[in-house]
Amino acid sequence: MAQSVVKPNQRPYRVLFVCLGNICRSPAAEIIFRKQVADAGKADHFEIDSAGTLGYHEGSPPDHRMCETLERLGYTISGRARQIKKIDLEYFDLIVTMDQSNYTDVKNLDRTTQFHPKIQPLVRFCNEHDDKHVPDPYYGGKEGFEHVARLLEDGCAGIFNRTKDIVPMNS
Repeated sequence: MAQSVVKPNQRPYRVLFVCLGNICRSPAAEIIFRKQVADAGKADHFEIDSAGTLGYHEGSPPDHRMCETLERLGYTISGRARQIKKIDLEYFDLIVTMDQSNYTDVKNLDRTTQFHPKIQPLVRFCNEHDDKHVPDPYYGGKEGFEHVARLLEDGCAGIFNRTKDIVPMNS
């Protein structure tokens, strides 16, 4: 059995990705970020999850088109949709939204504004893309899913690079 590299008094850095229904963008971001940190040998340093602002897909698997796109790029996607809850605002260290509507909806869950600084749009972390938001590919074609996957890879890499200063990275 492998030993955890996180010391007993350290807890993983918790990242939550949020989109509308938690069947396309946020589960894809979760899987992409999970693979990036695992490939860097830092999986024990992060707790990664995803959720939707609405619960109408709760319990559903990710959209098959997003799964196909990610599989072509070398990812395996799994999981079930869930809705974000108020407790998530306190629990997670960073809450990453996909578009302005998600950003506003998540901030509206926090009536005290105490957790607003940890709510950030994914595009803020992008280095190679200058998109204003992560578009919802649900009603589009294959190209839309491909673009979203590449945008998520860019943003997730930016998140990992910026959290290196926050998360203890000593193995």
